Amino acid sequence: MANLLEGQRAIILGLANRWSIAAGIAQSFRREGAELILTYQSERQLKAVEDLAQELGAARLLQCDVTKEDEMAQLVDTLQKDGKPLGSMVHSIAFANREDLTQPFLNTSKDGFLLAHEVSVYSLVSTARALTPLMTEGGSVMTLSYLGAVRAVQNYNVMGVAKAALESTVRYLANELGERNIRVNGISAGPIKTASARAIGDFSKILDHVSSRAPLRRNTTQDEVGDTAAFLASDLSRGVTGNILYVDSGYQIVGV
Repeated sequence: MANLLEGQRAIILGLANRWSIAAGIAQSFRREGAELILTYQSERQLKAVEDLAQELGAARLLQCDVTKEDEMAQLVDTLQKDGKPLGSMVHSIAFANREDLTQPFLNTSKDGFLLAHEVSVYSLVSTARALTPLMTEGGSVMTLSYLGAVRAVQNYNVMGVAKAALESTVRYLANELGERNIRVNGISAGPIKTASARAIGDFSKILDHVSSRAPLRRNTTQDEVGDTAAFLASDLSRGVTGNILYVDSGYQIVGV
């Protein structure tokens, strides 16, 4: 039986290190036969990702800060010159100022609010606009969300509001890109120990609470999110678009 993504070219935007959710997705994609293109934000991340990219046999490892138009243009130009269509795009990009995650949401600054939305939400719009023209045979776009998009999660603050906007963005993009046979979905992952998650206050308590309350009585893993992303990138999900898929051991169904 052929691998799910055999012959597909996939780009994963926002690889930070081998413990990131993006790394889990890259590993699942590679296992299923995808040709990987990985991007990282700046030189600061290069050392953390180049060994992983080599281990995964990535076809390309490219620097791209999605908030910089010249770097986005360079990324598109490089991929166009390769002359191969893209099959899937993973948007694994989010940021908020640490102080906006540690102080009351009411005290969020205007600049902090706008920054979180520019990096975490608008970047999905801008990268989809830039890269979906390379999906000449149709394709799959996906992004990463969290339960804080639909519930008030302690200390998630402005990022929760940004994730709510991100999930709405998924629906609008899905509606517009569907006529080009491009599907757009989000994965709402349960809490996972990543470098970015450590910026959330009392994160260890969140992990403990979820593992005790979720129907599966455990936390989510990188590879579970990665395998869901592989499903969304494959033809098995050809009828799925505009959805947010929860990969959180079932925690989202639990009431008080």
